[in-house]
Parts: sequence; structure tokens; C-alpha cells
Amino acid sequence: MTSYKLSGIIAAGLFTCGMHSAAYAQDAKVGSIAVNGAYTRATVPGQAAAGGFMKITSSGAADQLISATSTVSDDVQLHTMTMDNNVMRMREVKQIDVPANGAVELKPGGLHIMFMNIKAPLKAGESVPVKLKFAKAGEVEVKMPVNAPGGHGHGPKH
Repeated sequence: MTSYKLSGIIAAGLFTCGMHSAAYAQDAKVGSIAVNGAYTRATVPGQAAAGGFMKITSSGAADQLISATSTVSDDVQLHTMTMDNNVMRMREVKQIDVPANGAVELKPGGLHIMFMNIKAPLKAGESVPVKLKFAKAGEVEVKMPVNAPGGHGHGPKH
């Protein structure tokens, strides 16, 4: 196969993947708050919890993410992960601060949303509706794509 044909096939594949990603990820906005690249990961039967990740940006005043709710779990918590003497510790936090004219990333190994006691396994290719509540901006619903286990998926946009 010539390199011209091969590059055309690769370009077509990348375009298709890009189109799929654009349609799959959903961004949301409320007031001066924008939520980008939200996603979660598929779970296995019996797995009780799952994390939610995204980038939250403020184009104005500082704000705080104060709660999250979802139909996949009756208990959705705001969490942080830290290392303490080579032990990973996860704990609930009351709020996640979003700096004025800045951003905060909710990502594996750091701040994140935790879906506790999920009602059914999360399956790759589905999406999870999540309502985020901010102290100043109010509420916004985000549809989080469910990515394959261990995959970083769409992740926050940088």
C-alpha cells in the first residue's frame, strides 16, 4: 500500500474518532461556570463505587461545587485522594473550590466525585446524568460518558 493511501486511511480513522468523541462528550455551562470533559469509568458486577472526573472553569468570581446527585446512586460525594506514608487515602470534602478566573480538575488520584453504592454496573458506551450544584452559579446537569475500565476516555480539556 502506498504511503499516500495509508495516510488517507489514517486521516479518515482519526476524523471518525474525533467525530465520535465530539458527539460522546458533553460540556455544560451555568453562569460563569463551565464543565468540560466529564466522564466516568465502567464498573464490574459487585463494584460498589465509581469516580467521576471533569474540568470546572470559572470565567468570573470564585465559586464552590457543593454537591452532586445522580440517578445511578443515592449517595454522590465530593472526594479527595492523598498519599499519607505511602498509603492512598480517600476522604469526603464539603466543597470543591473553583478559583476566580481559573479552573480545578477533578481527576483520578485527586479531587473527584464518588458515586457510592451504585445501583447497577456502569457500562461502557452509556452515559450517567449528574446534577452539579454550585454555591453561586446554581445547578447544571452533565451527561458523563462511561468509558472502558482503566481508560482515561475524553478527560478534561486543557
